[in-house]
Amino acid sequence: MEQELNLPASPAAVSETGAVEELNAPGDEIVEIVGVRFREGGKVYYFAPGNARVTPGDPVIVETARGVEFGFAASGNESVPASKITPPLRPLIRVASKKDVERWEANRSLEGEAFEICRKKIENHRLPMKLIRAEYTFDNSKLLFYFSADVRVDFRELVKDLASVFHTRIELRQIGIRDEAKMLGGLGVCGRPFCCATFLSDFAQVSIKMAKEQNLSLNSQKISGACGRLMCCLRYEHETYESEISRTPPVDSLVKTPDGTGQVTEISPLTGFIKVRLADGIKPYHRDDVTVLKLKAEKKAPRND
Repeated sequence: MEQELNLPASPAAVSETGAVEELNAPGDEIVEIVGVRFREGGKVYYFAPGNARVTPGDPVIVETARGVEFGFAASGNESVPASKITPPLRPLIRVASKKDVERWEANRSLEGEAFEICRKKIENHRLPMKLIRAEYTFDNSKLLFYFSADVRVDFRELVKDLASVFHTRIELRQIGIRDEAKMLGGLGVCGRPFCCATFLSDFAQVSIKMAKEQNLSLNSQKISGACGRLMCCLRYEHETYESEISRTPPVDSLVKTPDGTGQVTEISPLTGFIKVRLADGIKPYHRDDVTVLKLKAEKKAPRND
């Protein structure tokens, strides 16, 4: 899997809107932070802004574990309790100047050339790997190549070959199929750009149970994304469905209705309505209008990430 930059973890609890929640304890020192994202849809890392004042979207230059990097502010200056961060915070060097932006753009152009050269070198070495992206650090001290492969690849000779061409430090990183989709991007079955490539910073666990609860087809081809794994969006409404299902008697449960006792044949958790088979036929009721006499336990669905 792709290794993220070795930076401090999130310094505070983050709400669903992305705002940092200030959970201050009595006597806890307050520190100032700035959130920075290095690629669209990527994780947000936190830095000490020093005297710099930034607003979301500002280009910034920061110090990271792999050198000086160019990124964009995901949040402005914020104050959080010191207990919520992992010290020491690396510094935000400066708000990027016009010259910095031009250099970053030039690096993007160089990455395209580096990608083609590496792709040809891979063919020459006949290595079973698929090149995904080439990426320079801002100061050009390192050139990273991301690739995917079905097996472990011995790329030592390839690295030597690339180093002789680019005369800089070369690093190859093997990534998984979900990270590959995130980097390459594309359109999902919904017609919109991949969630992972636009706004999802982390891959949450997704299971077949979520599709079952939403009454979706369990055909893997219909509920899988371009990466071949279950679609991330199956999780978006999971908590709502889980809550509503817990309030709704499952199919085959025995319930008492205003018209007598019967067995549940169909449920619609979001609307709250169920259908009950009575002696004189099947009738619809709201779940609040029936009393459960005996629940029918549901089988647990297997997990499938």
